Amino acid sequence: MLVEDESIVAMLLEDMLHELGCHVVEIASRVDTALMSVVARTFDAAILDVNLKGETSYPVADLLELRKKPFLFATGYGIQAIPEKYRQHIVLQKPFRKQELEEALLSALK
Repeated sequence: MLVEDESIVAMLLEDMLHELGCHVVEIASRVDTALMSVVARTFDAAILDVNLKGETSYPVADLLELRKKPFLFATGYGIQAIPEKYRQHIVLQKPFRKQELEEALLSALK
């Protein structure tokens, strides 16, 4: 599952994931949509952009933690902007390369 509000970034990320052999079951651009998708969809891992049109994706992270679903953050802000509560999760600094994405996903799935 991919949570990203910038459509161009979402498309590029989806392409990268397909090249890595992943199937994106949902692209959510808003927190409420992402929360519904976490409940309704079956998926192995999620990638969360931190800032979604002025809202943070932390409620989605909380629900993913509650449901024991692996996830990582993909953000332009870097790990410094991530609250301490979430720093045990992988943070990919945008922009990133496909290899970095692959390594991050594999680590998140362990």
